[in-house]
Amino acid sequence: MPTPTKGARLGGSAAHQKHMLANLATALFEHGKITTTEARARRLRPFAEKLITFARRGDLHARRQVLTVVTDKSVVHTLFTEIGPSFAERDGGYTRITKIGMRKGDAARMAVIELVTEEATAARPRRRARRTTETVTPAAAAATEAEATEAEATEAEATDDEAEVTAEADETAEVEDAAEADEAEATDDAKA
Repeated sequence: MPTPTKGARLGGSAAHQKHMLANLATALFEHGKITTTEARARRLRPFAEKLITFARRGDLHARRQVLTVVTDKSVVHTLFTEIGPSFAERDGGYTRITKIGMRKGDAARMAVIELVTEEATAARPRRRARRTTETVTPAAAAATEAEATEAEATEAEATDDEAEVTAEADETAEVEDAAEADEAEATDDAKA
């Protein structure tokens, strides 16, 4: 499967690392989740996901390639009949690593690596507010403000004019009322 990386290995030699990853993958497929160190979980993830991709293919050649790594035939059967078809709709991301803290004895960082069981759902597209195509320049903004100020001034003048007309009408009405009252008094005096 994957070639060993340069530098420090998880056990001692490249062969030991391959066997350790094969055993971790076997346990993962058998139990669904395992608790191990964070470093081992991070190294196991791409290894296990490649095996699941082979299981999704499901043909004889893929089964034989997986059998070179996972030697337990019952686990390979489970991988190809249950696990592989359950990930048919998912494009990658078959495993999840959850950090769980430190190990009591040597304070190694521990993690749980598990197979993802939720259904793959397409992410809902984000809705973005569309920008207006008109760009407002500072001069245009100033012109708009001037127009608004002029409109307010015109409204104020119209209101003042209406108030003056109303005041004149009130004065005229008072004068007419006074004239009528005088005529009524004159008529009353003449009759008496």
